[in-house]
Amino acid sequence: MKTDGPNEDAAARNRRSWNAATAAHNRHKLDQAGFLKRGGSTLFPDELELAGDVAGRRLLHLQCNSGQDSLSLAALGADVTGVDLSDEAIAFARRLSEESGITATFERSEVCAWLERAASDGGRRFDVAFATYGVLGWNEDIDRWMRGVHGVLAPGGRLVSLEFHPLVWSFDADGRIVEPYFLEGPIHEPGVADYVAAAGDGLTPMGRVDGVEPFENPHPCVGFQWTVADVVSAAIGAGLVIERLVEYPYSNGARVRPDLVDIGDRRYGFAEGTPATPLMIGMVARRD
Repeated sequence: MKTDGPNEDAAARNRRSWNAATAAHNRHKLDQAGFLKRGGSTLFPDELELAGDVAGRRLLHLQCNSGQDSLSLAALGADVTGVDLSDEAIAFARRLSEESGITATFERSEVCAWLERAASDGGRRFDVAFATYGVLGWNEDIDRWMRGVHGVLAPGGRLVSLEFHPLVWSFDADGRIVEPYFLEGPIHEPGVADYVAAAGDGLTPMGRVDGVEPFENPHPCVGFQWTVADVVSAAIGAGLVIERLVEYPYSNGARVRPDLVDIGDRRYGFAEGTPATPLMIGMVARRD
């Protein structure tokens, strides 16, 4: 990864990159509307365990991508609003909602700007803010993001976050440190990759097709590294109360390190006899 170069208009760069990548990702997935209509879900047990019962809850899905998880949550009875930067993702999510018959609202916006508008324009409030997998690293200002979340949560409302552990990007398959954990951003990358293709069956419970391979994203993107301390401190600084912090020795849906093995249930972990390090981290934080 490279961290040199200007960070001008990072959101616009990422919007273009995600538009291209999202179309590629969905080409790998079979009959998503039918899968959801038949009662299928893209959620993993860990997300459901952290979120608890969402039936009847006003749920905000932050950086919701193409809406598969949003609609899986709506099928459980949540009143879901999904927000994402990508035009392609939001357009797909709206079509998927209509074709599956599962109701949810989807809005396209840069998330921090959306949170600030939602808090001030009529005081929109939610019982749950839900953010999973590759969300925090696209935010330039983690403190602003957490303040925005606090601003839209109703009293007693909770942030539910499940992320790949930031430490995973530091190691190669041989356990050598190849990237600094304390990495100063912005991090300039060639473009959002086709991680759905790289995940094999991990991200396609509805069935998988080859799609367009290899996919080369023509639009560079900009990311940011936030340590565990960065994230927890930002939540506390925003006025949230940490209720749970959980580390997991496996990753859901994606082989985040090349040395991981398939351990079943669309999860990847360390081979038997191999010392484990955390691969995911979950957090539940409450607005008092």
